[in-house]
Amino acid sequence: MSSQERRFHRRVHALADRATEDCAGFEPPAEPPDESQAMELLREGVGPAVSLYVEAKTGGLNVHLPPAEYRALEESINDWLALYGACYGVDIEPNVTVRVAAELLIDTHNIKDVAQILTGIPERNASDTG
Repeated sequence: MSSQERRFHRRVHALADRATEDCAGFEPPAEPPDESQAMELLREGVGPAVSLYVEAKTGGLNVHLPPAEYRALEESINDWLALYGACYGVDIEPNVTVRVAAELLIDTHNIKDVAQILTGIPERNASDTG
């Protein structure tokens, strides 16, 4: 394993540890939605996790993520998306693949749009469809 791969694997596990801590310490909002808390989960959790995958797979790096690291990254993203849903008062159990999340981020360049597409939260108004 190259030093670059080890560095990516450490970053994956650091994100997974943070997701576990975020889940353990999560307090759902008393009066949802709490868009500020939802955005913090996206900026501090989902975004960095998806970006790590994009970084590993693009720019000529093509860093291999073994099944354990891939699963840890994917589970972290799904944990944060579940907390994101809870910020809106919605109980969800997302089953999102890292690759799909990464493709959406590349297409939209916006982690909030990615979360909305993946979870359907918040619901789009008819006027939002443009």
